[in-house]
Amino acid sequence: MRKQFAIIGMGRFGSSIAKTLSQTGFEVLAIDHRENIVQDISSIVTHAVQADSTDEEALKALGIRNFDVVVVAIGEDIQASILTTLILKEMGIATIVVKAVNDLHGKVLKKIGADKVVYPERDMGQRVAHHLISSNILDYIELSADYSIVEIKASKQMIGKNLRELDIRVKYGCNVIAIKQEEKLVIPPSAEELLNPNDILVIVGKNIDLQTFEVTFAE
Repeated sequence: MRKQFAIIGMGRFGSSIAKTLSQTGFEVLAIDHRENIVQDISSIVTHAVQADSTDEEALKALGIRNFDVVVVAIGEDIQASILTTLILKEMGIATIVVKAVNDLHGKVLKKIGADKVVYPERDMGQRVAHHLISSNILDYIELSADYSIVEIKASKQMIGKNLRELDIRVKYGCNVIAIKQEEKLVIPPSAEELLNPNDILVIVGKNIDLQTFEVTFAE
């Protein structure tokens, strides 16, 4: 069963994550306290709701506990960010990812139970979205509006197979341009190159093809 995501706070960062996840085919619940923002995002995500995330009963009514990952992307309101994270933690949400506005805010979020803290100045919304899709994705670099490079750790389905068997180029329209191994960097890898645990594939392709590839090999 595919992961379900709830994104709280539809500023530039939160809406970027929500849009990327929706375009990749995931179910996304977008939450914001501003009605006009909710209306703007409603045509893109699965569900969009106006709600106060510091209201525990409101979150319960939305069925927030049914979501695998909740991203708290609240803007400058640090108090609301912290309170929302506390409420989600007490509810037992499996994975809580929270946007921090500075290092001190990030330290507080970690102490109260955030599973991952992200800094918008350092982490693009699209990059964070790709990390959420699969824990195997280590980095995501957008080359243009249509093409990107992704670094992905070899998944269980890949280990013990060579590139010819995986046939990534034909099946997904993507090209493996390098393999990072513990001791060396293989550029370009041969079709007979066997994949081992902890190998990292560096893959270039169209964004839509990379998204299909990421979802297929997500763990």
